[in-house]
Amino acid sequence: MSTLANDTSVRAGLRLGLPLAIAAAFTFGMSGAWARGLIDAGWTPGAAVTVRIWVAALVLLIPTVISLRGRWKLLRKNAGIIAAYGLLAVTATQLFYFQAVGVMDVGLALLIEYTAPIAVVLWLWMRRGEKPTRRSILGALIAFVGLVLMLDVLSGRTVDIGGILWAFGAMVGAAAYFVLSGRSDTGLPPLVLAGAGLFVGALGLTVAGAVGILPMSWNTDDVTYRFGTVPWFVPVLAIGILATALAYVLGIASTRLLGSRLASFIALAEVVAALLFGWLLLGQLPNLLQGVGAALVLAGVVVVKLGEPAASDGVASTAGDPALAIPAEELAEPS
Repeated sequence: MSTLANDTSVRAGLRLGLPLAIAAAFTFGMSGAWARGLIDAGWTPGAAVTVRIWVAALVLLIPTVISLRGRWKLLRKNAGIIAAYGLLAVTATQLFYFQAVGVMDVGLALLIEYTAPIAVVLWLWMRRGEKPTRRSILGALIAFVGLVLMLDVLSGRTVDIGGILWAFGAMVGAAAYFVLSGRSDTGLPPLVLAGAGLFVGALGLTVAGAVGILPMSWNTDDVTYRFGTVPWFVPVLAIGILATALAYVLGIASTRLLGSRLASFIALAEVVAALLFGWLLLGQLPNLLQGVGAALVLAGVVVVKLGEPAASDGVASTAGDPALAIPAEELAEPS
């Protein structure tokens, strides 16, 4: 009877968790296309990402406070982790990604960022001596071939080197997120880690803009997309509420139901979503060679993940957005 009850519970979790995870991936995946519209309208990437993080941080402020439930000492105890998470996993990843989508297709930029799991495998090998499996090495090679095709360098086509470097910078930030999220000894509830990290990231970006380190320029002009022109606040609210705050909530719910390993596979749907929204909002589509390369990148990342030991599956993913994912261990913590 116990086994039957467990099987029923697993099936129920899959029925509810799968659509939630896919919804989370698609809400996260729309951020690049909405941001590109703002950038084309005269916003700097720094301004676009700052607004995104501020809106999401304010939306999650009350849930974060409730999640703490008087345990304010956790903030002081984990100040270093929260600061690193906010500045690296949140700020650097999103800022570099927005810089990349300002000069290249959103789907291609996200695909480059999604090579982060491979970077984590290499980091753990060099730093901790955790040698990757043969399957992981094969996956990394497949992804590398895919990147070469996706960037279309073999055809002699001119590529934006700056955009590629920004995208790889986002990949490094995403890899930092995986490493930081692997910390299971913080005791931070998931909403606190994300909410506090977003707040720290927003403050850091604001200070950087105020002192002139980060160019900040925005306007209230209408923003043009493929389907038409909308007021400036439409993409701002879409990025902050839908592509960040709502996506995070959906990601938590789906990861609790599916587990971190399955959720991280479904997170790859964000790449498909980015390509879809890039076409719907901006009319961007990769050519045939780039499409083949994109498929190889996705296949390579999947093979790398399949090559990970089951015991190492300690990082949960909220539909693939590195800025908002949470440690799997924290998901098991009673609320």
